[in-house]
Parts: sequence; structure tokens; C-alpha cells
Amino acid sequence: MSVRGATLGLVALTLSAGLVATAPTFARSGSNPLLWATVNVCDTKEHPDAIGIRGSMPGTMKGREVMFMRFRAQYLSVEDDKWHNVSGEADSGYLEVGRANVKARQKGRYIKVEPRNDSVVLRGVVTFQWRRQGKVLRRAQRRTRKGHTSKAGADPAGYSATTCTIKR
Repeated sequence: MSVRGATLGLVALTLSAGLVATAPTFARSGSNPLLWATVNVCDTKEHPDAIGIRGSMPGTMKGREVMFMRFRAQYLSVEDDKWHNVSGEADSGYLEVGRANVKARQKGRYIKVEPRNDSVVLRGVVTFQWRRQGKVLRRAQRRTRKGHTSKAGADPAGYSATTCTIKR
């Protein structure tokens, strides 16, 4: 290999390493406290037989990017002790949250569930996307965890949980 070829290879490697090193950390690690999902409603008087799933995603401060969230409910199977997606309308599809030129945005969904057994344990999964002109630039996914503050929709106010049990 020539000196010029080796130098170009080293420059290319350095540039690609730099791109990886400067990529936003929230999309590839769990370290950003603004990226989360929580159960903020669980079978209350106002929302019977429903789970409320709320997510928060950090903005990139880039006004041309648009943020999207997808909410899915999952149930813990008594047969195999594994999580499975709830069928029907328990998948919101991707919903536009707004432009990414902010510190963070939140969005939530209520999902009504009819337990087949005496009770069902549910959790939420939120998938996040940052897009520009329809192209996905970044993505992340979080399962619901307790300890997060919803800006709206929690019932009761301040409620945050990892799972929700709905009884028939």
C-alpha cells in the first residue's frame, strides 16, 4: 500500500470515528434522562380497564427534524412467562410529536384492554424516531419504568409505574 493510500485510509477512519463519537448519545444509550416511557394510568375510575402509556424524548435543537413516537401495550403471558404485544388497537402506529427544536417533548396514549383471565399484567413499549424529510435519522426504544413525571394525563396526578395490572 502506498503512503498516500494509507494516509487516505487513516483520514477516512478518523472521520468515520468522529461521526460515531459525535452522534447524539440519547439515541444509542440509556443515559439521557429525557428519553423515557412510563405507565401513568392504570385501571382508574376515569379510565377503567385502560393503561396509559406516556413517553418523553429529547429534542436535537434542529428545527428541520420532526419527532415521532409509537405506543404499544404488551401483556405478560401466564403460559410462557414472556411479554407479547396486545392485538388490535394497542399499537398506535407512529404519531408526530412535533419539531425537534426543543429540549424535550412528551406524548401519551390510553389503551383499553379486556382481560381474558381474571387479571392481566401490562407494560408499554415506546419507539422513538427523529426524522428529516421523511427519512429516519435516529431511533430508540424504551419499555415503561416507574419514576417519571408526566406533564399531562397522569391519573392520579404524579402516578408513574413500570407495569399495570387490570382485573376482570
